[in-house]
Amino acid sequence: MSPRTPTHWGAVAAVMAAGLAIALNVGKVPVALPALRGELDLSLVQAGWVSSMLTTVAVFAAAFVGMWVGRVGALRMVLGGLVVCAAASLLAALAAHDLWLLMASRFFEGLGFMVVAVSCPALVTAATGPDQRRFALGLWSSYMPAGASVAMACAPALLPHTGWRGLWLLTSAALLLAAAALWQQKHHLTIGGAPAAAATRTSFLVPVRQALGQPLPWLLALSFGVWATQHFALIVWMPTYLQEQRGLGGAAVALLTGLMLVACVPGNLIGGAMVQRGLPRGLMLAGAQLFTGLGALVYSTESLPDPLRYAAAVFVSFAGGLIPAAVMASSTVLARSHQQIGTLQGLYMQGAQLGQFIGTPLIAAVVAATHDWHSALWVTGASAIIGIVLGLTAQRLESRLTPALHAA
Repeated sequence: MSPRTPTHWGAVAAVMAAGLAIALNVGKVPVALPALRGELDLSLVQAGWVSSMLTTVAVFAAAFVGMWVGRVGALRMVLGGLVVCAAASLLAALAAHDLWLLMASRFFEGLGFMVVAVSCPALVTAATGPDQRRFALGLWSSYMPAGASVAMACAPALLPHTGWRGLWLLTSAALLLAAAALWQQKHHLTIGGAPAAAATRTSFLVPVRQALGQPLPWLLALSFGVWATQHFALIVWMPTYLQEQRGLGGAAVALLTGLMLVACVPGNLIGGAMVQRGLPRGLMLAGAQLFTGLGALVYSTESLPDPLRYAAAVFVSFAGGLIPAAVMASSTVLARSHQQIGTLQGLYMQGAQLGQFIGTPLIAAVVAATHDWHSALWVTGASAIIGIVLGLTAQRLESRLTPALHAA
């Protein structure tokens, strides 16, 4: 795209709406877990798998799906993913009366979630000019905490009257509205001068090999994964902890969890600004992992007062927000063509979802075995230490690359 290409902020907003809508699928589960466990008689570990099922497809296929974004078309994939998500949520709300049907619906929600999350960064790139693209990608990185917090904010009003099924119906409607908004902006979503919905005719494997042949994206994907282990542990298990261990009501649980989650959004925006100003990604990743690890140590210490522990959880969410912003924006320089953007974003998402997929049920298993929520620190603390090592390794590799990487 030419440097004079204008940014179509309406199209960017439509892409953000798609991200917010799929993130509702993440935020609706934690606050609904007590109701789900009560109605369907789920154990703590089964509830963990209900949450993690959203990521099952992404764990195994996100990178592969990302390879096809440039060929099938980003817009076409996003619209299809939104419709699949909406249908799965509607099916669960109307028909799920046992664990297995609920798990099946979560699987298809995960399929749509993966396709949308992998494909949307290509649409953001298509809708923005080069001088504003980094900011827009930083804004995009906030879709997950922003959308999940909306679901948590709506939960107190819906759960007493409609149960968990009302949240699922709300999600389905939001997904269809997001698809309509995106379709209205389709003429502004162009890649390389051609509609984003059109498939490219270039070689398929050559750009894929070029994108995945670089070592830095793999380090960034792993860093994203160990962050996700810590972050989603907070999202998924804080409502259960607050209700079962502290005896708080549904409204208080949703408010406290939502505030913790939304703290990640300013972290995303600040992270995007820091990368744009030239701060090396490796240092950002290592520093953020250090802060999240220290914060986890504080909020996991039972002897400390609850307000301090909650403030530490909020800080962990904020500091961790630097990580997705740094990782996602890297595609602007690591991708040598528009087709490679999807490949890299798929790799990053696969890393993040792998961390969530493993971490959430692992924490549930550790807590169930020890009957002590403090034991979750073994998982989150180890993840932070691994993340620091990965960040420092990425910094060493990054320092050998062109200075253009620091400006991305």
